[in-house]
Amino acid sequence: MTSFDPAGVTIGEQLPALALEPVNRTMLTLFGCASGDLNPVHLDIDVARRLGMPDVFAQGMLGAAWLGRLLTNWAPQSRLRRLDVRFQGITHLGNAITCRGEVVDICDVDGERCARVQVSNSNQFGQLKIVGEALVSLA
Repeated sequence: MTSFDPAGVTIGEQLPALALEPVNRTMLTLFGCASGDLNPVHLDIDVARRLGMPDVFAQGMLGAAWLGRLLTNWAPQSRLRRLDVRFQGITHLGNAITCRGEVVDICDVDGERCARVQVSNSNQFGQLKIVGEALVSLA
């Protein structure tokens, strides 16, 4: 994490991008075990194919977790007040995801000065997988 200066946060500030290694089966298994999401569509190619998919694919919450890492690489976790995400597409094996964020507003939320940060992740082809918004305390 870089040195976070809440007084220096400005609208338009870009968070340092988080580039991840391509999604692989081991990654899906490890996340499934850690999160408890052992849905076989993410782990078993036969199940995925029976459901019409070409192969297994990443858990949506794995992509959300990467956005959480983007934010906590920028600011301490104790400052994260909210993270809302919307799933836009399936993250397939081999997708190399990059997470990005931009401060779009400085606002008062329940008496606390916060940065509103738009976040997203996309694959190496520029296809959006998740979009969302976070509130980070600047108080």
